[in-house]
Amino acid sequence: MIKVYIGLGSNLALPEKQIQAACRSLAALPDTALIMCSSLYRSQPMGPQDQPDYVNAVALIETKLSADSLLQHTQLIESQQGRTRNAKRWGPRTLDLDMLLYGKQHIDTDHLKVPHCGMKQREFVLYPLFEIASDLILPCGEKLSELLLKCPLNGLRKMAPLKYEL
Repeated sequence: MIKVYIGLGSNLALPEKQIQAACRSLAALPDTALIMCSSLYRSQPMGPQDQPDYVNAVALIETKLSADSLLQHTQLIESQQGRTRNAKRWGPRTLDLDMLLYGKQHIDTDHLKVPHCGMKQREFVLYPLFEIASDLILPCGEKLSELLLKCPLNGLRKMAPLKYEL
């Protein structure tokens, strides 16, 4: 089994419920176990500011799925929850599932880059990730705790524990 951290985000169609449903869907993936999820966090939108705030969380799963297969499954979950992909970057969405880390692997293909690019600067990734993996060392050798020292909150607010029923 490979430990995989997945970032979850939503700012449309009842974001808290979107993330709860996504966690249930992650737990139902074949050859996969949902180990834990962080609390929910509210963050300002990245990119265009004329959209609602985001609700974010990070989930830890253990899986036997390949990275490519897991990506296909997470994109299917996104589309089942109303996500439509368009050319507008960082726009509003019902659900965004980002593979942050896939074990200690470095993956760099046309359709998947892991560790997720930009994760080291994004408060809405680092703080929820730290909540569930405070001792984490990234594949590059950097400690998550040290990255947090360089990452301002930028208005990030912890909301509540994530409640989902399996």
